[in-house]
Amino acid sequence: MERGAFTREQHYLDHAATTPVLPAAARAVGAAMERWGNPSAQYSLGQNAHKELEECRRTVAGALGCQPEEVVFTSGGTESDNWAILRGAGRRGGHIITTAVEHSAVLEPVKELAQRGFEVTYLPVDRAGHVRLEDFQAALREDTVLCSMMLVNNELGSVQPVAECAKAAKAFKKDVFFHCDAVQGFLKMPFTPKELGVDALSVSGHKLGAPKGIGCLYLKKGVKLPPLILGGGQESGLRSGTEPLPMIAAFAAAVEENAQEQEGARARLAALRDYAAKALQENIADLKLLSPGDAPHILAVTLPGYKSEVVVRFLNGLGVYISSGSACHKGKPSHVYAALGLPKPWLDGALRVSFGHTSTKEDVDALVHGLQEAKAMLFTTLS
Repeated sequence: MERGAFTREQHYLDHAATTPVLPAAARAVGAAMERWGNPSAQYSLGQNAHKELEECRRTVAGALGCQPEEVVFTSGGTESDNWAILRGAGRRGGHIITTAVEHSAVLEPVKELAQRGFEVTYLPVDRAGHVRLEDFQAALREDTVLCSMMLVNNELGSVQPVAECAKAAKAFKKDVFFHCDAVQGFLKMPFTPKELGVDALSVSGHKLGAPKGIGCLYLKKGVKLPPLILGGGQESGLRSGTEPLPMIAAFAAAVEENAQEQEGARARLAALRDYAAKALQENIADLKLLSPGDAPHILAVTLPGYKSEVVVRFLNGLGVYISSGSACHKGKPSHVYAALGLPKPWLDGALRVSFGHTSTKEDVDALVHGLQEAKAMLFTTLS
């Protein structure tokens, strides 16, 4: 790569944080706003809105591989995670199993339950960020009431053995509630909730090209989960509040487009990830892979001796956008990278590169050149 090939355009490589809104999703918002009836109203304006709402539900359910009545629309992944965990654990107390590398939308409600008297086991991960099935099996207890395990880690791209763990949990105790945060996995990895064997599964729209503020919770048919939001009884009494039809329509449009292009997009993203891994290792001295990334769209690397937040700011000045981990950390050290047991210089220099429908090899080339500039101009630390 010639250094002179670098341009000062914008190169967005943080799709695990959020994605550009797809044109089809943006159009769906505007169209639904013109059909502004309340889906709960009994006259035709409302009933037409209700029909559109249910069509959107069928679209999302079709992509998930479940029944429409098993899809409840929410404000996004965080609400879905909170609802499943805070209500799925029940009120009687007991034991919870989760992992040390979950998103904060899972860890924070688990922490809340711990303060209410629940006992929590946080499963460790191996060097590649994977939970071991034998560790999960060893953690199961007679009083285990809830298990929550993400499908794809948002900072490493590692895929967890959700199906195997759910099967083990149900074999050990039939009524244990098993939840999966699939925010980074939906339409990036092939799965259905039935194949995973879970009771509840969280999805977020803005990871797929929909606007922020919309998602859903899959609830297995027959599973009774108390509402998190009470009111007028919308969403079959499970999630009250007038449904935001424009956001739901955008979500369905994004889901439909991603579902149609799923196999080709997976192959393209995986090829781009592999190209980035090779280019970065060949052109950036001392750069190391933190995880090879099982998922096609996430690559975690580190520049030992450099501070990741300083590197991110430097790249920002060049119009290259990556992160030092989950956007929810807001500059704080990542508990995910720490769980790998890495040396401190590796943790300090950790960076996440993630790809989406707008990503190109030119973006990767710009990142390589940007990191070359960073290494030439930034000071190393003594950590």
